[in-house]
Parts: sequence; C-alpha cells; structure tokens
Amino acid sequence: MSRASERIRLHREAKKQLTNISSDRKNVVVIHYSCESFYDLPDGASSRITSIAVQNLATGQTESFSIHQIAERGKKCSIKEIDDHYDELEKKMLEEFYDYAKSHQSHIWMHWNMRNINYGFAALEHRYKVLGGKPFEIHELRRCDLARLLVGLYGANYIDHPRLTSLVRMNCISDLNFLKGADEAKAFEEREYVKMHQSTLRKVDILSAIAGKAADSTLKTNTKSTKIYGSYFAFAIEELREHWLSILFSFIAAIASVISLCLSIF
Repeated sequence: MSRASERIRLHREAKKQLTNISSDRKNVVVIHYSCESFYDLPDGASSRITSIAVQNLATGQTESFSIHQIAERGKKCSIKEIDDHYDELEKKMLEEFYDYAKSHQSHIWMHWNMRNINYGFAALEHRYKVLGGKPFEIHELRRCDLARLLVGLYGANYIDHPRLTSLVRMNCISDLNFLKGADEAKAFEEREYVKMHQSTLRKVDILSAIAGKAADSTLKTNTKSTKIYGSYFAFAIEELREHWLSILFSFIAAIASVISLCLSIF
C-alpha cells in the first residue's frame, strides 16, 4: 500500500468514526481527570486521583467527582485536612465515578490520550483496586481517543506539540483555568485541589469544542487540505468521491446556464 493510499485509509476511518459520534452525540460523554504527577513517584507507587469530569457531548451537562467535594460533603473536613483522610476520600470519589460509569456503559467515552497505566482508564482502575475497590470496566470498544482520531483525520503533523494547548490557541477556545502538565503537578504539591478541579472541568469543555469543530470541518490546523490525503491527486479523487452529488448538480446547473444563454442569443 502506497503512502498516499494509507493516508486516505486512515482519514476515511477517522472521518467515519467522527461521523458516527456526531450523529449520536447524546450517547457520547467526554472524560478527563487530574492526578498526582506520575514522573516523580517512588517505584511501584500509583498516582493519586484528585478529580474527574464527564460531560455529555450533546447537552454539555457535566458531572464531576473530586476529592475536595467528597471531603466537604462527607467527612466535613477542610482542604488542609484532606491529607489525613486522602485514601478514604479518594476511594469514595472513585466509587461514585464507577457507579456513574456503570449507568453509562452503553455510551461512547471520548478522551484525550487516556491509554495506559500512567494516565488512562487503566490508571483509574488500578488506583481503585489499590484502595480496595472493584472498578466497573469501561469496555475498550466504547472508548474513543480524540487525540488519535485527529491524527487519523489530519495527519501526524497537523499541529505543534503540545497538541491540546496548540489547538486551543489556534482555534481561540477559552482556556480559563486551564493548567498545563507542569502547573497541574505543582498545584497537587501545593494541595490546590480546587484549582486542579477547575482545570479538569475546563478541559472537558475544550475537548467537546474540538470534537464539534472537527465534526463540522471548522477546526483550524497546520495541515493543508491536500496534505490530509497524501497528494494533490489523492485530494482531488477524494473530494470527487465525497462530494460527487453536489459536483454533479453544479455541473448540470452550469450546462443549463450555457444552454439558456445560447437560446437567448439565437
């Protein structure tokens, strides 16, 4: 398979997946979470989770699960006292999240790079198991990695790294309360759990906005249309394949205009 053919195949698959998601937005939820930095942990330790946000793609309704909310509602303890009860609070938070996940198991779960034990669904499951819980598995077939989908749609070099931050900037999406990775790690060290929670909420808003723009072909990237398909020729063929009906109508309209002009002259 040629490079251009492979690029077209990946684009078609990504576009089909995005079309399917867009046609059933009410059954799609966007998830993101914040946690302790996983780079400076002792060997074998898992990153503690601070907050999780899940947003319905159609309605924008957001459910959130966070350490500080559990502390305020259950233990009645202050932010400063969270460390003394962290494991208990985190377990309760994850319990509530997995209750939500079980009730939304038929939904598609859209995420950004939540693919491994460091950061991902596996990391959430592992952390809950460490705390003595039994997580409900969000099946792999129900997950959609928006980060990988965009690479399939536009190509690997469609935006500068870090991609999420660059997309926000290029598309003028609000980044109020958005924390980058290093800032999020610092916020955890300083026990700024509310700040991390606000960032998590902002990120599900951002992911929803990006998905919407990609679906209606208004997402701005560094990739030119011809590069999406691997070559100018492939671009022309793909455009003809996807829009043949409108091209046919335009052609018929042009012929009709010529005939009308000729009749008016003679």
